[in-house]
Amino acid sequence: MPQVPQDAGYWTYLVPLIILGVVIVRNARARTLKIERLWISPTIIMVMAVLAFSHNPPPGPFGLALDMAAVALGALLGWWRGRASTFTVDPATHVVTSKVSPFGMLLILGIFGLRYLLRGAISGETSVLHVTAAEATDSFLLLAVGLVSAQRLEWWIRARRMIDEARRAGASA
Repeated sequence: MPQVPQDAGYWTYLVPLIILGVVIVRNARARTLKIERLWISPTIIMVMAVLAFSHNPPPGPFGLALDMAAVALGALLGWWRGRASTFTVDPATHVVTSKVSPFGMLLILGIFGLRYLLRGAISGETSVLHVTAAEATDSFLLLAVGLVSAQRLEWWIRARRMIDEARRAGASA
């Protein structure tokens, strides 16, 4: 069971749940996809990761293996989430709209839940999993880097392909 300090209020649970709810509601609607801006989210999260790593000592061999596994798992999940998204292209304007699938939203909920469940097992400097709290935090951050980067790359590839097909169809008509 996760360990939360005694003086921690309900907000420690409520704020992340509110943010998660906003993300789910926002992603449930179809939105215009600006493919020229898909690089921004991965760049921001990579900068955050670099800043976080610059303040921590280098990981040990197990921590490094865990970090590489986290990036790989994040990339796999991001690719899957990107493939599960639905795109439409307006044939006249070539504007792409995207909608994240319910499975993609469940994936985010699952990651959030896993992090919550593992919080107790990885708290403190020595843990049941023999991973320091810093190594675990770094791994979750790298999972997010892999997920966001792979998802945005998949979206960019699919959107470019769909726009090119729409342009070819418009030119031949």
